[in-house]
Amino acid sequence: MVSSVRPIGPPRFAVSVHILVELARSGCNLSSTTIAGQVHSHATFMRRILARLAHAGLVEAREGRDGGYSLKLPASQITLADVYTAIRWEGAEDAERDGCGEKAGAAYGELDRNEQLDRALSEIMNELDRQAIEYLRKHTIASLI
Repeated sequence: MVSSVRPIGPPRFAVSVHILVELARSGCNLSSTTIAGQVHSHATFMRRILARLAHAGLVEAREGRDGGYSLKLPASQITLADVYTAIRWEGAEDAERDGCGEKAGAAYGELDRNEQLDRALSEIMNELDRQAIEYLRKHTIASLI
């Protein structure tokens, strides 16, 4: 019987971890194209993730002939919680701005019930998020190399 590995979390989390492991293994600057080839993903997707990781202070971007991306911190100091928090809310602001989730046209009672359900689900998801971050703090990029 062949067992398969199920991906954990959103694909961008797994790809982010792969990127950081590859940067840690290389110990030098890598271009987004090189990283994309190593983690089997598209360079444009890599650049989006790398931008989030750079914004979070996990990677450093250098321009020029010898440019590319490298770890900004030692792999032993980057936890999976750092990675998760760097990429977890990507796109959430866009969904709010686009009006996703609006309950236009709902009757007053239905709106009230839906808001109550949304609040209850939000509390559950916030607790899940808190527990996930707590657990992910126990693991570093170095521990995955």
